[in-house]
Amino acid sequence: MTVKQKTALDWAKLACDTLMGQYEPVKLPPADRWHYHQGVFLCGMQDVWKQTKEEKYFEYLKEYVDKLVDEEGNFYFARSELDSIQPGLLLLPLYKETSDRRYKIAASKLRNLLNTLNKTKEGGFWHKDKYPYQMWLDGLYMAGPFAIQYGQLFDEPELTELVMEQEYLMRKYTKKENGLYYHGYDESKQTPWATEKGHAPEVWGRALGWYSMVTANFIEMLPEDHPKREELRQVVQELIDALVKYQDVDTGLWYQIVDKKEAADNYLESSCTCLFTYAIAKAVNKGYVDKSYWKYAVNAYEGLLQNKVEVDEKGDFLLHDICIGTSIGTYDYYVHRETSTNDLHGVGAFVLASVQLAIGGEKK
Repeated sequence: MTVKQKTALDWAKLACDTLMGQYEPVKLPPADRWHYHQGVFLCGMQDVWKQTKEEKYFEYLKEYVDKLVDEEGNFYFARSELDSIQPGLLLLPLYKETSDRRYKIAASKLRNLLNTLNKTKEGGFWHKDKYPYQMWLDGLYMAGPFAIQYGQLFDEPELTELVMEQEYLMRKYTKKENGLYYHGYDESKQTPWATEKGHAPEVWGRALGWYSMVTANFIEMLPEDHPKREELRQVVQELIDALVKYQDVDTGLWYQIVDKKEAADNYLESSCTCLFTYAIAKAVNKGYVDKSYWKYAVNAYEGLLQNKVEVDEKGDFLLHDICIGTSIGTYDYYVHRETSTNDLHGVGAFVLASVQLAIGGEKK
């Protein structure tokens, strides 16, 4: 099969197969850790498994969990941050598939972080203890979907309301006049990057990507009669309308600092482009936005394939120009952050986006 013949699902499979060939599950970087980098990638693999029914994908993600969670549901994870919760999205499907109680026990440990994590005065979770009084856009994806799904599976509907309140607070304090969102905010306004209003100084692509993806996902998680559904549809519509204004015309990609295309050293970044592609394609697939928006997702995806994706001489998948893990900072901090090839932030987001393109069909 030539590169031109590959479908979006073929690309998703190639990305998964490449990393599966290079790493045993628990050695995905950072090795031997319960961590959201692996969680994002394996959530993408889970979507591939659902589409293809190829058991190798299910077995791979199951092995990752099984090497870290013991027979009694014990495992080591950072107990001071929202990031630890994200891989819990693997535990719930495993429990539903196998009824193995250790997955439920492990999931309950992550759920109970929501009882102990520090909060702002208004009840917003600190992103990590080492970032006091700070809420980050990233945190909505890191904890929100798991919390809602856990509550639905184990009869804690109040968790949905908790997550909706987190989303509202993020929107309240980080939405910018142009419809995009700053990376986060500091309630104390004491951190060096905090503006007069307390929010981050820049719109960082991947953080906004997490937010765009998770808000598109939240809608279908809510009960049909939930009052937040229509509000979130409007949030998604307005965000996508803002995003497409900043999509690079020539490549279809988005910039590391989304709304500063002309600024020095700014560059077209892969992981945020993948996440925005996912959000737009998902919103079209679910009918949250009009089908006319499909072209923006297709242009972005084709831009990734043409400008950021490579297949090497061994036939392995390579995704370039992925910003490594990043905190909140000033413009110079973001644009001089190291980039990587096949960082799981990017490959995971690429796989997730590819599946949405496959679900919708490459041509609407």
